[in-house]
Amino acid sequence: MEDEMKKMERFDSDSAASLLKELRGTFASGKTKSYEWRVQQLKNMIKMIDDNERAIMEALQQDLAKPRFESFVSEISLTKAACNHALKELKHWMKPEKAKTAITTFPSSAEIVSEPFGIVLIISAWNYPFLLSLDPVVGAIAAGNSVVLKPSEISPATSSLLAKLLEDYLDSSAVRVVEGAVAETTALLEQKWDKILYTGNGKVGRIVMAAAAKHLTPVILELGGKSPVVVDSNVNLKVSARRIAAGKWGCNNGQACIAPDYIITTKAYAPTLIDGLKNILEEFFGKDPLESKDLSRIVNSNHFSRLAKLLDEDKVSGKIVHGGQRDETRLMIAPTILLDVPEDSLIMNEEIFGPLLPIITVDKVEDSFDIIKSRSKPLAAYLFTSSKKLEKEFVENISAGGMLINDTVVHLTNPSLPFGGVGESGIGSYHGKFSFDAFSHKKAVLYRSLYGDAPVRYPPYTPGKLRILRAILDGSIIGAILALIGFGKKKLE
Repeated sequence: MEDEMKKMERFDSDSAASLLKELRGTFASGKTKSYEWRVQQLKNMIKMIDDNERAIMEALQQDLAKPRFESFVSEISLTKAACNHALKELKHWMKPEKAKTAITTFPSSAEIVSEPFGIVLIISAWNYPFLLSLDPVVGAIAAGNSVVLKPSEISPATSSLLAKLLEDYLDSSAVRVVEGAVAETTALLEQKWDKILYTGNGKVGRIVMAAAAKHLTPVILELGGKSPVVVDSNVNLKVSARRIAAGKWGCNNGQACIAPDYIITTKAYAPTLIDGLKNILEEFFGKDPLESKDLSRIVNSNHFSRLAKLLDEDKVSGKIVHGGQRDETRLMIAPTILLDVPEDSLIMNEEIFGPLLPIITVDKVEDSFDIIKSRSKPLAAYLFTSSKKLEKEFVENISAGGMLINDTVVHLTNPSLPFGGVGESGIGSYHGKFSFDAFSHKKAVLYRSLYGDAPVRYPPYTPGKLRILRAILDGSIIGAILALIGFGKKKLE
C-alpha cells in the first residue's frame, strides 16, 4: 500500500503538464499582472524569512554545515534585500518607458511596455540553496509571472523547507515548488515554458538549453567557470589576502560560482603572497581548520571524492604549500594553497568549486592576461593592484561575466549591477532591475491618430511620391518641401 501511494504521488510528465495547465489558468486570469498582487507576494516573502530565520539557518547547517553568520549574510539578508529593493522600485519598473518617434510615423507617440512572459521555471543550485532559489523568484514575481521553483535535491533540507514555506506564505495558485531529482527535472523540462532560469554547471546547462530549444523557450543560464585573481606586487598585502581568503574560503569553503578559482601573480611576489594568505588563514580558521566552526563542509561524498582526485593527481600532490588536510567522515577539507601546478593538470582544467587554490606564477603581471584569455570566459575576474594603468588594461582586455578591482565576490551584492556570465560561464543576467527585465517581454507600442494621413505612402505610386518619400527618409525637410512644390526633380530622382 505504501509503495502504491508513493507511485501515485510520483511527479512525472503528466503531473508536470497538469501543473502547467493550472498555472496557465491563473496567469490567464490576470491576477499575477496586478501591482497589488506582486507587492503582496514580495511582502509575504519578507514575512516568511523573518518568521523562519532559525529554521532556514538550521536547514543550511544540515545541508552544508554553513556557519550561522554566513547563512545570514550571504543567504538570508541578500534575499530580503532583493525583496525590499523590488518593493521600493516596482512601481517605477512597471511604468511604460517613453520612446522617441521617427518622422516616418509623424504624428505619433511610442513607449516600451514591460509585460510578464507567463509561466517560468526556475531550477536552482545546491551551494546557496536559499538565495539562488528565491532571488530569481523575486524577479519573476515582480515581473508578474507565475512560477515553478525546482530546488536542488543535493541540499534536501533546504529544498524541503522551501516547499513548505512557499506553500504557506505565497499564492499557491501562481507559485509552486516541485521537489525531486533527475526524473522530476526531466518531466518539467519536457513541458513548454515561457522562460527558464537554471543555475548550476555547464553540463546540465546544455541539457536545459537543448530541452528549451524544442519549444523555442528563452533561457537564462547562470553557470560558472574558473574565476581568476590577478595580484600585483604593489598591493596592501594584508587587505588583499583577507579579501581573497574571504571570497574563497569564507564563501561556503570555495563552493561558490564566483569564488576565486586560481591566482596569477609574479614569481617574485608569490612567496610574499603565500605567507600573507597563510597568516590570514590561521587568523580566520585557527591552527586546525578542520575543527573550525566558521568553515563549511563539502556538500556530499561525491564532491569530496572529486576534490580529493584533483588534489591527489601525481603532478599536483607535490605542489601543496599550505593545508591539504581532510576528514572524509565529516566531509571536511582544509583551505589548501598550491604553487605552480601544471597547466595540463585536472585542477587547472575544470572549475574547482571547493577549498583548493592554485597559484600560477608569471614573469610580469601583464603576462596574466594571456593566460586568462586562453581559457573560457569566466563568470568573474578579479584584480588587485594600485596601478590605474593596469586596472584600465584589465577592464579593457579581459572578458568576464563580472569584474571586481581590489576585492572579491561583493559585486554580487550591488543590485544596480547585472549578475550573469558570458560564453561558457552563462547566458543572460539578473539582480535588481535586471531581474525584472529578465522575466519581462519588452513590448514595443506605437500610438497614432486617424488624422494627418499622408497619401504619399499609398498606391498608385508616382515619381512625385517617390521624390517626397526619398527626401523624408533621407531626413531632408527642405528637400521634401521642394519636392512638394515641384522643384529639385532631377536631383531627387
